[in-house]
Amino acid sequence: MTDKTITKTEILNKVYTADDHEQLMDAYKAWAADYDSDLAELGYVAHVTSAKALDQALVGNHDALILDAGSGTGLVGEELARLGYHTLDALDYSRDMLDQAETKNVYRQLIQADMKERLPLDDNAYDAVVCTGTFTYGHITADGFDELIRVTRPGGMIVFTVREGAYEEYGYRKRMLDLEVQGVWELVSFYDTPYQIEEGNTCKMATYRVL
Repeated sequence: MTDKTITKTEILNKVYTADDHEQLMDAYKAWAADYDSDLAELGYVAHVTSAKALDQALVGNHDALILDAGSGTGLVGEELARLGYHTLDALDYSRDMLDQAETKNVYRQLIQADMKERLPLDDNAYDAVVCTGTFTYGHITADGFDELIRVTRPGGMIVFTVREGAYEEYGYRKRMLDLEVQGVWELVSFYDTPYQIEEGNTCKMATYRVL
């Protein structure tokens, strides 16, 4: 095992086992500059599949106003731009990750905000929201779905991943079903897809329409 691999493994462990937000932000601060290249080495593909899932949900409506929630360094935004979408906002709690996202020149604005709290965004502000890699170990709880719904207009689309394992253990499945029963959103598609190919990780890919 190389020193690079050891470093990468240590950072991943810090990201997924952080006890509080401060530890999580410290981990992302240390990782921000190498984030894209490290994920490429791990065979990370969720950003590509998320962008394709949103493109399918929007039926190629390239004028849609899209929020990339938990944008990180902007990998999803970059893929959406390649697919022809041009009005994208990035939201992330890590300033260091947003600084990296800014270099991709695909976002209209960069919003630093905590997804565990009420977002500094108006109700019904977006035609669609995409959220990749955020509903997972040590990150945002299932209550985070509520804010994504609030900022999405009725009829708008929400596409997100949930890491396998965390799906049941962290209550994501229950909250997703509860919101369906409440008539807040309706399921459009739901399937398993690779997350990090080299690590053998998978995730749930979910698409919902806001009611």
